[in-house]
Amino acid sequence: MDVIYPLAVPKGRRLCCEVCEAPAERVCGACTVTYYCGVVHQRADWRSIHEKICQLLIPLRTSRPFYNSEEERQHGLQQLQRRQKHLIEFCYTVAQKYLFEGKYEAAVPAALHSLRFRMNVHGLSSVELVPAYLLLAEASLGKHLGCLHFLPIRNNSAVNICIYFASCAFGTEHIRTSGGYFHLANIFHGLQKLDLADTLYTKVSEIWSKYLNDRCEALSQARIQQLDLLGKRFETDTGLDEAQEAEAIQILTSILTIREATSDRAPQKTIFVLKILAMLYYLMMDSSKAQEYALRAFDLAKEQKLSVREQNSIQDVLNLISAEEAHPITQPPGSSRWGLVKGS
Repeated sequence: MDVIYPLAVPKGRRLCCEVCEAPAERVCGACTVTYYCGVVHQRADWRSIHEKICQLLIPLRTSRPFYNSEEERQHGLQQLQRRQKHLIEFCYTVAQKYLFEGKYEAAVPAALHSLRFRMNVHGLSSVELVPAYLLLAEASLGKHLGCLHFLPIRNNSAVNICIYFASCAFGTEHIRTSGGYFHLANIFHGLQKLDLADTLYTKVSEIWSKYLNDRCEALSQARIQQLDLLGKRFETDTGLDEAQEAEAIQILTSILTIREATSDRAPQKTIFVLKILAMLYYLMMDSSKAQEYALRAFDLAKEQKLSVREQNSIQDVLNLISAEEAHPITQPPGSSRWGLVKGS
């Protein structure tokens, strides 16, 4: 049975719901160490994350065995911390995927798990808690308002808090902070404050452009020396995990849609985003997608009769994509292969 019988609970022990921390009335029958206030939260947690980590929670939430020596005790503690760190990243990645798919309610339990494990490992005041808080903020905003593109002005403060904490943890020019700028830009766009939105979309584009360009340069130098960080060719060259790549694609394609609506007035901004997407897919080793975006940028540059310099920079991208299909990059260090300029 999943129902908790009050008389079976040790005196003085308070069992709390995994999702809302209200007094628990049910327990997971599979692991018997996770509690819920009712069927609704139990089902929500199961569908979000609990099904994936149910058995992994048992050794973390049961009494530790008696150790015969200090060495054994330390080894046991290290194993416990490794398991918690694994669950931190796993729950975080699952929550991110739900957010990118627009499944805000499903993201909340997974983000909560990541936050709790971070607290256990790093303490209550650590900056390591920031990523999980940001996920929870985004999931909560999306869950209550349906779509972040149409947030009312009263929620600006919540997004500003996200940007502030991300800036403290990673810096104002970091790709982790760009998500906050992007959501704030969506707010202003929905409120028809287009100048403010435009400035923020440009900021986001420039952050991703710099990150990807720096990544290209670093990989170019590594390949010249016939090595990389692992002593073999990367499975992915972006330096991002799967969830971060999905976030980059979502953010940049959303900005591209907005830019294309005004490309007749500011074609350079559309071309700038197209080139960033070409770079992203190139690093993801998706040559067909990279070439598609680069060709779109090139065709738009010719159509709008942009400068020869701009057209040549896009042609360089196309040449690089074509060359990479057969040969590794051998560009001399220090040279800029992409010719990217700020999307003013």
